[in-house]
Amino acid sequence: MNFILWIIFGGLAGWIASMIVGNDGGMGIIGNIIVGVIGAFFGGWITDKIGIGGMPGAERPTSIISFATAVGGAIILLLILNALF
Repeated sequence: MNFILWIIFGGLAGWIASMIVGNDGGMGIIGNIIVGVIGAFFGGWITDKIGIGGMPGAERPTSIISFATAVGGAIILLLILNALF
Protein backbone atom coordinates (compact mmCIF):
# COMPACT_ATOMS: atom_id res chain seq x y z
CA MET A 1 0.00 0.00 0.00
CA ASN A 2 2.85 2.38 0.79
CA PHE A 3 4.28 1.88 -2.72
CA ILE A 4 0.96 2.92 -4.28
CA LEU A 5 0.90 6.05 -2.12
CA TRP A 6 4.44 6.89 -3.30
CA ILE A 7 3.29 6.62 -6.92
CA ILE A 8 0.14 8.71 -6.38
CA PHE A 9 1.80 11.44 -4.32
CA GLY A 10 4.88 11.39 -6.55
CA GLY A 11 2.70 11.93 -9.60
CA LEU A 12 0.81 14.78 -7.94
CA ALA A 13 4.00 16.42 -6.68
CA GLY A 14 5.65 16.11 -10.10
CA TRP A 15 2.58 17.48 -11.86
CA ILE A 16 2.30 20.50 -9.54
CA ALA A 17 6.03 21.17 -9.83
CA SER A 18 5.90 20.95 -13.62
CA MET A 19 3.01 23.44 -13.70
CA ILE A 20 4.91 25.86 -11.47
CA VAL A 21 8.11 25.58 -13.53
CA GLY A 22 6.23 25.62 -16.84
CA ASN A 23 7.02 22.11 -18.14
CA ASP A 24 3.50 20.74 -17.84
CA GLY A 25 2.87 19.72 -21.42
CA GLY A 26 6.01 17.76 -22.19
CA MET A 27 6.54 15.24 -19.42
CA GLY A 28 3.43 13.05 -19.29
CA ILE A 29 2.23 11.03 -16.33
CA ILE A 30 5.30 8.78 -16.12
CA GLY A 31 7.61 11.80 -16.18
CA ASN A 32 5.56 13.49 -13.46
CA ILE A 33 5.74 10.38 -11.27
CA ILE A 34 9.50 10.03 -11.76
CA VAL A 35 10.17 13.71 -11.08
CA GLY A 36 7.86 13.66 -8.04
CA VAL A 37 9.44 10.59 -6.45
CA ILE A 38 13.01 11.74 -7.12
CA GLY A 39 12.01 15.22 -5.95
CA ALA A 40 10.68 13.73 -2.71
CA PHE A 41 14.02 12.04 -2.05
CA PHE A 42 15.89 15.21 -3.03
CA GLY A 43 13.65 17.44 -0.91
CA GLY A 44 14.00 15.10 2.07
CA TRP A 45 17.77 15.11 1.70
CA ILE A 46 17.84 18.94 1.53
CA THR A 47 15.59 19.40 4.57
CA ASP A 48 17.72 16.93 6.50
CA LYS A 49 20.90 18.81 5.59
CA ILE A 50 19.52 22.20 6.65
CA GLY A 51 18.21 20.76 9.91
CA ILE A 52 14.44 20.76 9.43
CA GLY A 53 14.05 17.13 8.31
CA GLY A 54 12.85 15.90 11.70
CA MET A 55 9.67 17.98 11.87
CA PRO A 56 6.68 16.29 13.52
CA GLY A 57 4.55 14.45 10.98
CA ALA A 58 7.19 14.58 8.25
CA GLU A 59 7.74 10.83 8.36
CA ARG A 60 4.19 10.03 7.19
CA PRO A 61 3.94 9.86 3.39
CA THR A 62 0.50 11.49 3.42
CA SER A 63 1.38 14.50 5.57
CA ILE A 64 1.21 17.99 4.12
CA ILE A 65 4.82 18.54 5.20
CA SER A 66 6.00 15.52 3.22
CA PHE A 67 3.97 16.57 0.19
CA ALA A 68 5.31 20.14 0.31
CA THR A 69 8.84 18.76 0.60
CA ALA A 70 8.24 16.54 -2.44
CA VAL A 71 6.88 19.45 -4.49
CA GLY A 72 9.78 21.68 -3.43
CA GLY A 73 12.33 19.01 -4.28
CA ALA A 74 10.64 18.38 -7.64
CA ILE A 75 10.71 22.11 -8.44
CA ILE A 76 14.42 22.30 -7.67
CA LEU A 77 15.04 19.15 -9.73
CA LEU A 78 13.14 20.57 -12.71
CA LEU A 79 14.99 23.89 -12.49
CA ILE A 80 18.32 22.03 -12.50
CA LEU A 81 17.24 19.87 -15.45
CA ASN A 82 16.02 22.93 -17.37
CA ALA A 83 19.37 24.64 -16.81
CA LEU A 84 21.28 21.59 -18.05
CA PHE A 85 19.11 20.76 -21.06
